[in-house]
Amino acid sequence: MECKKLALNPIIIMAISLGFIIGSIVLSIPLYIGFLAGIVLTMVVLLKSGYEFHDLLKTIVHSVLEIKNLIIVILFIGATTSIWLSSGVVPSIMYYGFTYIEGVNFLFAAFLIISAVSLFMGTAVGTMSTVGISLSGIGMGLGIPQNLIVGMLVSGAFVADKISPLSGLINLLMTTTEKSYKEIFRSMIVTLIPTIIITAAIYYVIGMKYTSGDYGNLLLYREAISSGFNTSPFLLVLPVIVLGLSIAGMNSIITFSIGIAVGSVLSIVFQGATIGIILKSILFGYHGNTPSEELNRLLVSGGMISMVEAIFIVITAIVLVQLFEKGNILMPLMERLIGGINTKMSLIARTGIVSTLLTVATCDQTAGIILPIKVLKNKYKEMELDLSVLTRTISDTGIIVAPLMPWNINSFLIKPIMGISAAQYAPYAVLCYVCPFVSMFITYMLLKRKST
Repeated sequence: MECKKLALNPIIIMAISLGFIIGSIVLSIPLYIGFLAGIVLTMVVLLKSGYEFHDLLKTIVHSVLEIKNLIIVILFIGATTSIWLSSGVVPSIMYYGFTYIEGVNFLFAAFLIISAVSLFMGTAVGTMSTVGISLSGIGMGLGIPQNLIVGMLVSGAFVADKISPLSGLINLLMTTTEKSYKEIFRSMIVTLIPTIIITAAIYYVIGMKYTSGDYGNLLLYREAISSGFNTSPFLLVLPVIVLGLSIAGMNSIITFSIGIAVGSVLSIVFQGATIGIILKSILFGYHGNTPSEELNRLLVSGGMISMVEAIFIVITAIVLVQLFEKGNILMPLMERLIGGINTKMSLIARTGIVSTLLTVATCDQTAGIILPIKVLKNKYKEMELDLSVLTRTISDTGIIVAPLMPWNINSFLIKPIMGISAAQYAPYAVLCYVCPFVSMFITYMLLKRKST
């Protein structure tokens, strides 16, 4: 990596770039405009610092090509939400859910369900775009506020990014620390179980408010679904296939492709849809057509076209981070943050802070994984701390806080799926707040026990 003296302090570059992004949110203009402004600023500084334009252009092109598969997955997520609706899968799940939900603490049950499903699917956003939209529909049918439901779903879905063996982030942690999944799992489960218990207890308490409500609307919703869709238990074959392929470790693009193909067949067989209607739904979205206007507002998807803005944001975010790395802009911040470490607990706490700040500043979890491991790995060995503690700390902090940031890649992928922004659901994403505190407390207690 080139190391030239920059014409502007690296921390100032990052602060101004982050200011552009936050400014886009405050002014309600497309987020990619903020990222583009950060890219222009960084490019100007790097050019004035002696970097060649063709090298920077090469970095930009390379970074875009690196995420071509991610771009395809994002488009397929938009298509999947539409096909799960048009095929009748989501309406059927809602129909049967409304039948058996009376008297159940929905928030508590749904959190446990989506946590388990995400573990098998290995992708938080993929879980949100499939099982998540079904649970969301049931929850809103019960009169639970949408921001509370989505916050709960985010809490459960991001268990995938934290510990699922199918998660790309977990595999990145394994690769960079050269640790096996068995070693990582044994370390992570120590903090994950208390986190899930505490989070589930909180949702149980909140959910008690919605277990004794008026269930009269559910009967109306069931009748509306029966009028607008042909419901059948056989439609549940689609979630079973998607979950089965995920458990088998099938590539995400192949899994989504098969899911869309099967969903299209189900749309034709059960709902009498034509190829033209299916393609229109996949590309431009789906809108429910039942006798209930209120229910129709729940049965909406934007299709592939709704993900285009998210793709622009992902591309510009990745390009900005790659330019930061090209100009060695992140390392001075790292050096400041890790200075003066002299105890095991301070090393672990600083790891969490560094990983979190990098996730916040770079809009993605990747830098929050790779850089702390790269810089702190030897320090962990020096202090005789197992690297599985390093992976656990990053998983409990930098990885898990990502969906709380409105400018993070995860949150602006969730927005077109669920219809609300991170600013609306973040206060209710309980697990994302509980996990870092539980992690630090348990780590402190474990270190204290070892020292006595």
